[in-house]
Amino acid sequence: MLLALGLALLVGLGAATIAEAGGFEGVASCAGSTCHGRNEGDGKAVRQDELRIWQEPSSKTGAHSRAAAVLDTARGQRIATALGLGRAGSAPACLGCHSTNAPGEARGGRYLAADGVGCESCHGAASGWLSSHYAVPASHASNVAAGMIALDRPQVRAAVCLDCHFGSDKPGQFVTHAMMAAGHPRVSFELDLFSSLQQHYDVDDDYVKRKGRPDSVQTWAIGQAEAVKRSTRLFANPRFGSEGLFPQFYFYDCHSCHRRISDNPAARRTFEVNPARPIPFGNPPYNDENIIMLSAVASVLAPGPGARFDAAARQFHAAMAEGRPQAVAAAQQLGAAADALSDAIAARGYGGDAAFQVVAAIAGKAIAPRFTDYAGSAQAVMAVDTLLNAMVREDRVTLGAAAGIRASINRAYAAVGSPERYDPATFRAALGNAARGIAALR
Repeated sequence: MLLALGLALLVGLGAATIAEAGGFEGVASCAGSTCHGRNEGDGKAVRQDELRIWQEPSSKTGAHSRAAAVLDTARGQRIATALGLGRAGSAPACLGCHSTNAPGEARGGRYLAADGVGCESCHGAASGWLSSHYAVPASHASNVAAGMIALDRPQVRAAVCLDCHFGSDKPGQFVTHAMMAAGHPRVSFELDLFSSLQQHYDVDDDYVKRKGRPDSVQTWAIGQAEAVKRSTRLFANPRFGSEGLFPQFYFYDCHSCHRRISDNPAARRTFEVNPARPIPFGNPPYNDENIIMLSAVASVLAPGPGARFDAAARQFHAAMAEGRPQAVAAAQQLGAAADALSDAIAARGYGGDAAFQVVAAIAGKAIAPRFTDYAGSAQAVMAVDTLLNAMVREDRVTLGAAAGIRASINRAYAAVGSPERYDPATFRAALGNAARGIAALR
């Protein structure tokens, strides 16, 4: 399965806990017909049908509202039973991401855990701003000051989403290797794509006046940087980086170990050595899907910090052969380099040819040889698709022109359609064809 949509929960406000963030008033507090509960998106300031979109039963836009319910499916209960968690729908290890899991003292009268990942999971506990966020002279800045999460800032949004779409150190927000062994989907994250799947607002003149115009290239790139930061921070934490005698295999590339085993002396080797990973032959590699993407985008948008990031990434891979202390130190250095890139990318907007240049870099000679594994390749085709869609949204490419190369994009997707059938050379050829098609639209 290409996209395993874990479900986003509330991000920390600095080091604040969910209880310290304020009271959670529940989805019903937003659902009035004069608020966000209309059937038609015809509001003057915001659409006002946001609840309808959040509850959409037939598409990914409604995934957050279905998050709690999936725990009580046969699959959800099978996972919980294997892990000895009892009923999945009440297991703390599950509710941390499958609901707005506010503690009892922070739950308002309309709060329902069964609502799944509700409004306040992403927008913040509403008690401080619910009654004032729509009233004159309220502004976006005043709402944020009152406790609303500033999701218009890509770094903030990425941190919110990553809490469950990668993991956090908060209770119930880390998917272990044991959970995946029990049947939980592999977790994967891409900020701009996931934002598009969950979009319940229009980027109209009013939005731009209040929050500025979103920059898809910047959003995607910051998402990659923040994912590397999160990954390395959790890996360096001994509570998450190790599991008994073994490392926590959640951090490593799944398919480097989960391959067909054969004693046939003529068996064909099913993996390639990766030129950017100086690790001993046969060692499981760290899952570097976001590292590869950040390296590609940094070469275009921030080459100076990007070169330092690349050096830190190589050292991180090399440290895996040296020991846990060395790997932790290298992870901290890599996280700091990703942090510097995140800040550098956030400091300015990108227009014109930036998306074209990043697509070319992803499929170019420096990066393409690093697509030796399924996870990184899946991330790459998502990136190319995301950036093409950004070109259309921002009027750099016509919808008709983009549709003309959809077949090339679909062939790249087909090349990562199944981990069992993944072939690196086939994928690189498909990605290269898609990238050349996009370049021809420039």
